[in-house]
Amino acid sequence: MTLPILSRKLTLETPIRVADGAGGYSIDWQPMGTLWAEVKARTGAEGSGVAVPLSKSRFTMTVRAAPIGSPSRPRPEQRFRDATRLFAIDAVVERDADSRFLTCYVTEEVAV
Repeated sequence: MTLPILSRKLTLETPIRVADGAGGYSIDWQPMGTLWAEVKARTGAEGSGVAVPLSKSRFTMTVRAAPIGSPSRPRPEQRFRDATRLFAIDAVVERDADSRFLTCYVTEEVAV
């Protein structure tokens, strides 16, 4: 197995529920820290959104492993930010038997 080249700086963000003052809530995103990743494209397709067509691209992002329960370990409800690009985390698995790296399967949606 070759080691991944962790050359892309990403911000890990987690959703925070914020009361809207009318009995409901909205979702804000809180930065959890910076991770370096290797990013590889997987697939892409066009889909339909509520108002506009969407381009959906799927990627794998390999990051250094962190213990389960650690705030720096990505989870499926979180996302990665790369400047203005947002990548929703779909799944996280160990990349190797030694648990040195994690593979995150992510989706980016862009209005076209």
